Amino acid sequence: MKLGAPRKKSGWVMLQVLLLHLLVQSVHSQNSRNKLNITNPGQSIPGLAVQLKRVSNERVVVDNGIIQVTFSSPQGLITGIKYNGIDNVLDDEIDDRGYWDVAWYEPEKALEIDKLEGTKFEIITQNEEQVEISFTRTWTISKRGSLVPLNVDKRYIIRTGVSGIYMYGILERLEDWPDVDMDQIRIVFKLNPKKFDFMAISDDRQRSMPSMADRDNAKILAYREAVLLTNPKNPMFKGEVDDKYMYSMEDKDNNVHGWISSDPPVGFWMITPSDEFRLGGPIKQDLTSHAGPITLSMFTSTHYAGKEMRMDYRNGEPWKKVFGPVLAYLNSVSPKDSTLRLWKDAKRQMAEEVRSWPYDFVNSEDYPLSHQRGTIEGQFYIKDRYVSRLNIYGKFAFVGLAPCGEAGSWQTESKGYQFWTKADRKGRFIIENVRAGNYSLYAWGYGFIGDYKYEQNITITPGSQMNVGPIVYEPPRNGPTLWEIGVPDRTAGEFYIPDPYPTLMNKLYVNPLQDRFRQYGLWDRYADLYPQNDLVYTVGVSDYKRDWFFAHVTRNAGNNTYDSTTWQIIFNLENVNRVGLYTLRIALASAADSELQVRVNNPKSDHIFTTGLIGKDNAIARHGIHGLYRLYSINVAGDLLSVGDNTIYLTQSRSVGPFQGVMYDYIRLESPFTT
Repeated sequence: MKLGAPRKKSGWVMLQVLLLHLLVQSVHSQNSRNKLNITNPGQSIPGLAVQLKRVSNERVVVDNGIIQVTFSSPQGLITGIKYNGIDNVLDDEIDDRGYWDVAWYEPEKALEIDKLEGTKFEIITQNEEQVEISFTRTWTISKRGSLVPLNVDKRYIIRTGVSGIYMYGILERLEDWPDVDMDQIRIVFKLNPKKFDFMAISDDRQRSMPSMADRDNAKILAYREAVLLTNPKNPMFKGEVDDKYMYSMEDKDNNVHGWISSDPPVGFWMITPSDEFRLGGPIKQDLTSHAGPITLSMFTSTHYAGKEMRMDYRNGEPWKKVFGPVLAYLNSVSPKDSTLRLWKDAKRQMAEEVRSWPYDFVNSEDYPLSHQRGTIEGQFYIKDRYVSRLNIYGKFAFVGLAPCGEAGSWQTESKGYQFWTKADRKGRFIIENVRAGNYSLYAWGYGFIGDYKYEQNITITPGSQMNVGPIVYEPPRNGPTLWEIGVPDRTAGEFYIPDPYPTLMNKLYVNPLQDRFRQYGLWDRYADLYPQNDLVYTVGVSDYKRDWFFAHVTRNAGNNTYDSTTWQIIFNLENVNRVGLYTLRIALASAADSELQVRVNNPKSDHIFTTGLIGKDNAIARHGIHGLYRLYSINVAGDLLSVGDNTIYLTQSRSVGPFQGVMYDYIRLESPFTT
């Protein structure tokens, strides 16, 4: 017995050692997975239950074992995010770290910013798998003038195994509430500037970034949102221009962006899995991340559109909308790995979130689940008999459902939901997961002008599957093309974009040809190229890629004065139908405080057409290549034309400052109708 006891004890010790070894391996494996967070949305990691702690009357903490998030209560501000050894990835030296806000005003009154701070905290869901919490505020007439007239419900969801925070908001105004305009709704995160210094918004738009302190000590440029970095802490930034609008992006591409810390190697990303709650269609441009370090989720704004896109409510109009959910996602890698793996993982996570949309874990009757949504499909064709006798496939056209309106109204629609897709090579399209409601079906695309609208309204009901079959769009056309300038794609990107001033460059955009327009000060290059006489384009001789400046701007005349400019299009006609009507199609990609006037063969004559004062999209100053799309069809009487050379004069007549002008998308002259 005594001889056997030591052997029995030894076996027990060996068993303990083996169990301990297996446990260590399991924990190591789990930690390895967490380093890159290779978890699917909602995928559980055993043993990491989500916990909610009411630390005090002023603080709520939610912890899933990967991240720990602290909220102010009942305001619902995110004051801290603890992750991967960083006590707070947010900037804990300021009060405003993670918050919602709305830019609003009553008509004829000053702009106000409301951070939508809650007055009541509530637990919506609490179990081991997830915690969903709510911070609400109810508006009353006693708050008029101090708070935006909205009922607010801000929701946050933290799930087991997911290193991030799902965020959505339900905003509502009731009938007979005061008139109000809202220019912007967003979520803002201000990150720890001691950690995050590298920004990535796409595969080819990534760079180390200057700090907010660098901007504060910089020279303010003519467009005051832009600065010239004169004394940055890191000398590599000296002489560069920084402007948050240099990092804008079209909504269709704005799915993931954010920041990277190198020590420790951690990423912070804003992931937007759906555009249904955004406004203005797939090519609406908006902010992403920018110097600060700051990361945004832009739900609505007037950027690159102007006041035509604001949400204005009059005569007691009621309204309710769900914004989000979006995901603030965090990831990490080993110090031995490249931090660029964080970007790749963020894209992987974004793809997972897109596949999981609509989410099945959101606990709100205002957020319909997949079975409560509908689907529509069809095939889109173009009919232009001057291009082809047969209908043309509407290949790669954008097709979408948006609130009922006129053709093209979707680009300034700002209150409802929109659902867009891109047709395939044969014009076939399918739009899934559409909220129940009444919509118009719209389409537009590369290579043709104008906007299509299906003749009937579309009603989506829960679970419905609709096939509209073949639909045919006949773009505006009165006769065959005599000549054309540009490509109808709703941008000015195909035209000549000059080199930037060497002293006013952003190094990110020195090499990529597709982003040359994002450099600062390109509008002033027009006066360098055309110091006395304006642009002259000769059809059949000139090349629009080389000879058509990307923006029809004013000319800097010195002493802070600017001249209006008149461009000429010279073209030759072998014969003229003097009793017929020719048609000049002018598609604009952008307009800012401009008036475009058209004259034919006599620059001193009365104009045959004027747009009047148009545009507030500011795309020229904010480094965009388009704003709102406008199409004009102008009758040109045959007796104004001559056999031989003719000239069309395009005058941008407003000339108060440097940022006024238009961008052309496409210009075409059609001869009179022929059978």
